[in-house]
Amino acid sequence: MPVFMQTPVCLILSAIQRVSQERENSMKALRILAVVLSLAVALIAAGVGVLYALFDGESLKGELSRAVLEQKQRKLDIAGKLELSVWPGIGIRLGRLTLSERGSRDEFLALESARVEVAVMPLLSKQVKVQRIEVEGLKATLVKQKDGTLNVADLLGSDAGKHDGKEPAKGSGAGAAPLQLDIAGIRVANAQLTWRDEKSGSSTALSNLDFATGRIQADGGNKTLTIDALSFAAKGKSGADAFELKVEAPRLALSPEKSGGESLSLAATLTGSGRNATLKLLLSGVEGNARVLKVGKLALDLDARSGETAIKARLDSAVTANAEAQTVALEKIAGSIDLAHPQMPMKQLKLPLAGNLRADLAQQTLALELSTGFDESKIAARLNIAKFAPLALGFDLDIDRLNVDKYLPPAPAKATDKAGKAGESADGGKLDFAALKGLDVHGAIRIGSLQVSKLKLAKLNAKINIAGGRLEVAPLTLNLYEGSASGSLSLDAAGNAVTLRQNLAGISINPLLQDLAGKDLVAGHGSVVLDVGSRGDSVAAMKQALGGTASVSLKDGAIKGINLAQSLRELKAKLGAGGDATQQARTGDKTDFSELTASLKIANGVAHNDDLAMKSPFLRLSGAGDIDIGAGRMNYLAKASVVASSTGQGGQGLDQLKGLTVPVRVTGPFENLAYKIEFGSLVSDAAKARVEEKKQEIKGKIEDKARDKLKGLFGK
Repeated sequence: MPVFMQTPVCLILSAIQRVSQERENSMKALRILAVVLSLAVALIAAGVGVLYALFDGESLKGELSRAVLEQKQRKLDIAGKLELSVWPGIGIRLGRLTLSERGSRDEFLALESARVEVAVMPLLSKQVKVQRIEVEGLKATLVKQKDGTLNVADLLGSDAGKHDGKEPAKGSGAGAAPLQLDIAGIRVANAQLTWRDEKSGSSTALSNLDFATGRIQADGGNKTLTIDALSFAAKGKSGADAFELKVEAPRLALSPEKSGGESLSLAATLTGSGRNATLKLLLSGVEGNARVLKVGKLALDLDARSGETAIKARLDSAVTANAEAQTVALEKIAGSIDLAHPQMPMKQLKLPLAGNLRADLAQQTLALELSTGFDESKIAARLNIAKFAPLALGFDLDIDRLNVDKYLPPAPAKATDKAGKAGESADGGKLDFAALKGLDVHGAIRIGSLQVSKLKLAKLNAKINIAGGRLEVAPLTLNLYEGSASGSLSLDAAGNAVTLRQNLAGISINPLLQDLAGKDLVAGHGSVVLDVGSRGDSVAAMKQALGGTASVSLKDGAIKGINLAQSLRELKAKLGAGGDATQQARTGDKTDFSELTASLKIANGVAHNDDLAMKSPFLRLSGAGDIDIGAGRMNYLAKASVVASSTGQGGQGLDQLKGLTVPVRVTGPFENLAYKIEFGSLVSDAAKARVEEKKQEIKGKIEDKARDKLKGLFGK
């Protein structure tokens, strides 16, 4: 073969030889892999066999029950067998389980089934290391007992076990090893939890509770905690209200060096009789460390409705939390509240909000500042909590001007009873001051200008204190209707009592009465002093139980509804005709006076007066009678005396009545007063006056004749 052909042939043969060698090597590798896999399967099978051989479920049940009874004084019952399962992982499965209350056979906790997945290798040395927990049908009752302790205090590691004289279990003291957790996940499905407060008698129940997490890692020594894919959902009921909760957090990590999380969201709904509410909370940009945690943005949204009233609110703020100092701060709160009601004059009202909040959980204190403004009003509020439980609250409210009537729906029409009388609503305006019990509140209110229920007030200053079930507003000062008022107001939950003491000076009484009670009865400027009190569970009962004293002193005013001067002029033609004349109060009629004073003694809702004194240039008015505040009626007898004729204030043409006393009886409901001039009494009094005048005349003549005879007798 030529030399030039030998080289390619050699190359080809060499390549064939290498391919054959590589194929042989590959086959060897496959054979080795098959042997390894066979050995692995054999080892796994052998390991499973060893696990089943070593696992003693009955022994483990007994050890668990004994340990719980000895260490916690609780009875643990595990129905059925503890079984070892190998799919989807090595785990221990158990059926129904119950746990008693401490030192009792009463059931505290129960579950339908559970599975605990464990690490394999520790089992070979009879140690259990949990990797995953699954629980179905958990039921538990948490109780706050009358002495304030919880029925789970011993399970939470409190000192509950010291009270029974028994020593704490070994390993539970300060020398116990730091907590170490590495759990692939936890899943709790269809659980039910009940919270009961034995002192207040309240209870809250959670049902359909689902809780799940991804991997949980905790190192007590290094103070680190990581939780993946946290989710929580539950339905519940508190009293007559039903609610739903959902919480989600993709990842949370806490460590001394750095802590944070992608986000945390909470959604809650509340449904009750005639009302519902939806709340959403989102925390984003969470970062910090184990000591200080910062939230870039807290966003809170509320959408609620009660009857026809709708409210929407949104608040945003950055948050700083110090776990070591147990403080929380919201430095820049910004948001708004939208109120809507179809009967409000403007239908909708928007309130912008700005402020800050600081809370110290260790000291149980909180400070909140909020400000808002709408239309012509600017409002600043400061809130301080000195103690969370029992609540000790302080506040300061400053409003430049506020017209409450502008934003309230119109008042409902007054109900009419069977007799056709317009009056209170069917329930009599129910009152209950029980909400004052248990409160510890103090504060101050300042309002530059206020209109409420048509009353127009200015420069209102009030100090408020609530303690022992009693509300005290003292001092209470304000300006109103060209004058001022000072005094106090108190409400007492014991007996549902109210007390009012007020001294009104320089008041224009007519616009005050018209705005306060819709009554056009009297005009004038002067003072009113009130010291009244009452008790009852309704407005009607309060009126009927009203007691105390009152006095009024007015100048340059008028009594509305009757013109006494005109009525007295008409009286001249009726003298001797007999019979009484009655007229209803007439709009536009009035009797002027230069001075009016009166005092009232009030008992059981009836105000009695017997010292009325009214003066004008041509007459004097006195009187006595009753004003039934509870029934809304009056029965009063006034006596008008003509003292002089006057061309002013309607006194013309009254010369013939000079010296007479004219009785005027005022009767009827406040809404429709009637004035009756009792002519019969007037004529009788006039006749008596003429007889007396005749007697005096005859007596004078007799005396004159006697003097004349005496003169003749003595010659003088």
